[in-house]
Amino acid sequence: MTYRKAFRQLIRKTHMEQLGFITKLLGIKDQNIKIDNLFDGGTHKEIMARLDYDAPPCPACKGQMTKYDFQKPSKIPYLETAGYKTLIRLKKRRFRCKNCGKMAVAKTSLVQKNHQIAAAVKQKIAQLLVEKQAMTDIAHRLSISTSTVIRKLKEFKFETNWQKLPEIMSWDEYSFKKGKMSFIAQDFNTNEVLTILNGRTQAVIRNHFLRYPRQVRRRVKVITMDMFSPYYQLGKQLFPHAQIVLDRFHMIQHLCRAMNRVRIQIMNQFDRKSQEYRALKRYWRLLQQDSRKLSHKRFYRPAFRAHLTNQEILHKLLSYSYQLRQHYELYQLLLFHFQEKQADHFFDLIEEVISDVHPIFQTVFRTFLKDRDKIINALELPYNAKLEATNNLIKVIKRNAFGFSNFDNFKKRILIALNIKKERTNLVLSQS
Repeated sequence: MTYRKAFRQLIRKTHMEQLGFITKLLGIKDQNIKIDNLFDGGTHKEIMARLDYDAPPCPACKGQMTKYDFQKPSKIPYLETAGYKTLIRLKKRRFRCKNCGKMAVAKTSLVQKNHQIAAAVKQKIAQLLVEKQAMTDIAHRLSISTSTVIRKLKEFKFETNWQKLPEIMSWDEYSFKKGKMSFIAQDFNTNEVLTILNGRTQAVIRNHFLRYPRQVRRRVKVITMDMFSPYYQLGKQLFPHAQIVLDRFHMIQHLCRAMNRVRIQIMNQFDRKSQEYRALKRYWRLLQQDSRKLSHKRFYRPAFRAHLTNQEILHKLLSYSYQLRQHYELYQLLLFHFQEKQADHFFDLIEEVISDVHPIFQTVFRTFLKDRDKIINALELPYNAKLEATNNLIKVIKRNAFGFSNFDNFKKRILIALNIKKERTNLVLSQS
């Protein structure tokens, strides 16, 4: 009997040690929570636990309470463990006052009072929101409802400091819904989002920035923006000391599109089955590239049935049309002046050829001449719009979520992704 008793004690001790190890693995810091058993559900793990400690004083009459019984087990979704979803079935001790008969339930740091979601899971939600994951994916991953994720999202607060504006701002717009554009302003140096507005009309933008005192707005020295003309005058009205700097990317984009449209018009003059048509359609990117960056490697080209370099292919394309060659050489020369930041040569060339070029190029050139001062600022000042990268991030957020129906939720997701630094966030990593 002594041997059997010792053996059972050893087994019990080993079992308790294993349960204690599971407690440490889960990161449960509450010493009053004891794990009784572990159930393997195949697709998930269920942990049977109880919360028990000495009876506290009565919260009503301050009398002594006594242990009564245990509540029905609470179902508490928890973080993944070893790649499996985890559910804690926690039985909480109930206490009863000897004097007034009041009942009380044991409290724990694992989960808030009257809540069913573990505190660690809520912190994990915050982390995943920062990482730009879709709310439905977060809910599925953590075995919680989407409404729980939305409630956590709404806990994030972003207050606008109406007494501070950066010296250098970036303005841009992005698509919230199909056919609906929104406005975004960002600190050029820190990339912090200053505001996101539901609309890009002058009235919406003006009403927002007029909330800043005039002396604050006068501190703004530079505003970078794309070639959306309604912004120009509005920027000067709101920020009288600010210089307008156009985004160099958009200017190059205008030139590229003009070159491509000319190529298409020339290409459509040939028969669709001809080699000229097929070559101009297949190798159109060569006409867009900077000629100084073309590859000199030789590859077999099925369209020409020969091994050719990109330079040789380009020479063949330009031989199909004198007009194409003329506009390509002009396009490359403008690119050179622009990249070398030679504003005088850039505009002198435009003024010289504007009357002789294709109407598509004439339209672009007239736009450039109209915005000459802003383009010169873009070439001479060391600033360029950074919001294109921000717009790409916004597109990622929207694509991951399959779109947003609520603007405030979308706005908050953008602010979380851009204004909250990951390294400063209290992250709770998945325990896997």
